Amino acid sequence: MKLNRIGSAAAVLTVAALALTACGSDSPTATAGTSASTGGASAGAVSGTLTGSGASSQKSAMEAWKAGFEAANAGTMVQYSPDGSGAGRKAFLAGGAQFAGSDAYLKTEEIEASKSVCGPEGAFNVPAYVSPIAVAFNLPGVETLNLDAAAIAKIFKLEITKWNDPAIAAANPGVELPDTAITVVHRNDESGTTENFVEYLAAAAKDVWTYEVSGDWPADLASENAKGTSGVVATTTGTVGAITYADHSAVGKLGTVKVKVGEDYTEISSEAAAKAVEAATPVAGRGELDMSLDLKRDSTESGTYPIILVSYHVFCSSYKDQATVDLVKSFGEYVLSDAGQKEAATSAGSAPLSSKMSEAAIKSVESIKVGS
Repeated sequence: MKLNRIGSAAAVLTVAALALTACGSDSPTATAGTSASTGGASAGAVSGTLTGSGASSQKSAMEAWKAGFEAANAGTMVQYSPDGSGAGRKAFLAGGAQFAGSDAYLKTEEIEASKSVCGPEGAFNVPAYVSPIAVAFNLPGVETLNLDAAAIAKIFKLEITKWNDPAIAAANPGVELPDTAITVVHRNDESGTTENFVEYLAAAAKDVWTYEVSGDWPADLASENAKGTSGVVATTTGTVGAITYADHSAVGKLGTVKVKVGEDYTEISSEAAAKAVEAATPVAGRGELDMSLDLKRDSTESGTYPIILVSYHVFCSSYKDQATVDLVKSFGEYVLSDAGQKEAATSAGSAPLSSKMSEAAIKSVESIKVGS
C-alpha cells in the first residue's frame, strides 16, 4: 500500500496516536559492505557496517535494536554513538553517519542542508522511540512531588531555590519538605531532550519561561551540568537536593514529579504520554516521507503527561548504492517493526509505536532508493 502524504499522513498519525501503548563509512552515500539483494533487504540478506549517531535517550533501546538486528543478519554491525541529538544531526548532515537519532525533528534549514549528502529530496524523520521526560529529583525520603508548570519553570529558572518554598509546599500538603537548597542539573550539550523540555516550559508556563526554545540550555541559567542523559542522571543521583530532566527510562531510583494538567496532577507513565500524543498534529510543509509531529504541550486534559519525547530516526531519501540502501532499510524496518518496538519497550521502558504509526513509518523507510 502506497500512502499519499501529507493528507494521508495526517490521518494516519492521528489514528496512530490513539493506538499508542504504554565505525563505518565516512558518508551516508558510501558503500555499506558487500552487495545485498537488489530486490530489497530481508532478514539475513544484508551485510556491512551501519553507522549512526545522536540521541542519548535512545541508548538502551539502541543496544536492544543492535543486538536483535545483528543476530538476524550475520555479517552486519551497527555502531551508534549516543553523543546527543544535536551532535548526531551535525554528524549526519556532515556525511559522517548513515542515520541519526534525534529527540527533535530536523528543522527546515537542516532538511535543506541535507540535500548535499542525501540527494535532491533530502532527509526525512520517522518516529522510532516514544517516552515521557521525567522531572527527576534527589530528595531522601520523598518519592514523588506535585508541581505545576509555573513552579517547574521557576525552579529551572533559579527563582525557586529551596525545597520548602511555599509554592512547592502548597501543592504538597502532608509532605515534610526540608530546607535544602535546590541544585538544578541541566545538559551541557545540544540536546533534543532539552528542546522538548523547554518547549513544554515555554508553552505551559509562558509567563515565566520567556527563553527561546532551543536544544541548548540558556547561558544565563548555567548551573550544575553534564553531558548526555546518563551524565545528568548520575550528577543528580550523587547530589542531594538536585533536580534534572531526563528520559524516564534512565532515571533509576530518583524521585519524579507529578505534573499538573488541568485541575489534576498526572503521574508519569507510558499511558499518560500516549494520551499527550493523541493531540499531536503533523508538521506542515514537510515532504511526503516525513512524519514529524507537533505536540500540544499546554494540554489541560486530565490524565495527560505533556512532557513527552518523540525521538526520531533520520534517514536519507537516497543513498549512493544498493548495498547501503538495503542495509539502512533493513535496520530501519526492524526498529519500526512490532518485534523491534517490543525489544525497546522491554529494554528501555518506552511506549511501542502503534501498528498504524509503525506501518506509516515503514512505508517511508521502504521508499529509500539509490540516488546519483
